[in-house]
Amino acid sequence: MRAWHFAERPEGEPTLDSFDLREVDRPTPRFGELLVRVRYLSVDPYMRGRMRAGESYAEPWAVGDPLEGGVVGEVVESEHDGYEVGDLVAGRGTWSEYSVLDADDATPVDPDVAALPAYLGVLGMPGRTAYFGLLDVGDPRPGDTVVVSGAAGAVGSTVGQIAKLNGCRVVGFAGTDEKTAWLADGLGFDAAINYKATDDYRTALDDAAPGGVDVYFDNVGGPITDAVFTKLNVDARVAVCGQIAHYNDERVPTGPRTLPLLIASRAKVEGLLVSDYATRFDAAREQLETWVASGELDHRETVVDGLENAPDAFLGLFSGDNVGKQVVRVAE
Repeated sequence: MRAWHFAERPEGEPTLDSFDLREVDRPTPRFGELLVRVRYLSVDPYMRGRMRAGESYAEPWAVGDPLEGGVVGEVVESEHDGYEVGDLVAGRGTWSEYSVLDADDATPVDPDVAALPAYLGVLGMPGRTAYFGLLDVGDPRPGDTVVVSGAAGAVGSTVGQIAKLNGCRVVGFAGTDEKTAWLADGLGFDAAINYKATDDYRTALDDAAPGGVDVYFDNVGGPITDAVFTKLNVDARVAVCGQIAHYNDERVPTGPRTLPLLIASRAKVEGLLVSDYATRFDAAREQLETWVASGELDHRETVVDGLENAPDAFLGLFSGDNVGKQVVRVAE
C-alpha cells in the first residue's frame, strides 16, 4: 500500500521536499485495534508544529515517521468486540491507503447525519475545538459581540454559528470575497471582513463591531489580533486557538505590545487544546450532530482527490485555498 512519510524538516514554509510517498506493507491490527481502509484523511494547520524539532503542543514527528492525522474509513479487520467489518469509523490514523486505529479512541460514523468528510470537520476535532473553545473559554453571553479570525475555516465557521445560536453578534475575518460572502449570506454572520482587501483593521472593526468586542476567538494571530486587542470591552474573553500567521516563522516577529491593553479591559486571555476536554467528547459530538441534523449548523469541506495530492492539500492551508475543512479523498 502507499503511505506518506516525513522526509525532512522545513525551514520556513514547508515544500514538497518534506514529504515522501512510499510503498509499504499493509499493517495487521492487534488486540483492541481496527484496520481501516481510509476513505478520507484530514490535513490541519497544527501539523506544521509537528514538523519542528523543538517543543510544540503536539509531539514532533521524527524524520522518517509516517505522517499522522484524522481519518475516516471502513473497517476491514476488527480486533475489538465493539466493531465489525464494514463499520464506518473516524479516528487518528496515518496518511495511507490503510491505517490501524485504536478502537477505544475511534468514533462511529453515521452517514445519515452527514457525509463522511464532515466527521473530519464539524463533527470531528475542529468541531469539538470550536465547541469547547467558544463555550468554555469564550463564555459567550446573549448580546455579546464575538469576533473570529480565520472565520471561513473548519474551526472558525463553526465558532461563529455556535455564537449565533447563543444569541451573539458575530464578526468574521476571512481572506477572499467568496469566503466573506459565505460567512454573511450562508452562515448568518452579522459582518465579515476581507482582511486582504484592507490594511486598516481597526477602522474595519469600528464599522463591523461598533460596540467593541466581548469575545475574540483567535485562529490567526498577527496584525488582526493586534487590532482586535485595541477593541476589547471590559471583561472580554479571548480564546487563543491557533496562530497560523506565525507557524512558518523561523523567528516570531516583534509586534505591538498589547498586554497593557488588558489592564483597562480586565480581559481574560486563555489558550486552549481540545485534548484537554477528552472526557466530554461524546457529549460535544451528540450536540454537534443534533445541530447538523436539524440544519442549525452548516458546514463545508474542500475536497482534494487522491492520496498522492495530500501534501499539496496541506500546503494549501497556508495560502488559504480551502473554504471550510480541507480534506483528502483517498478512496471512494
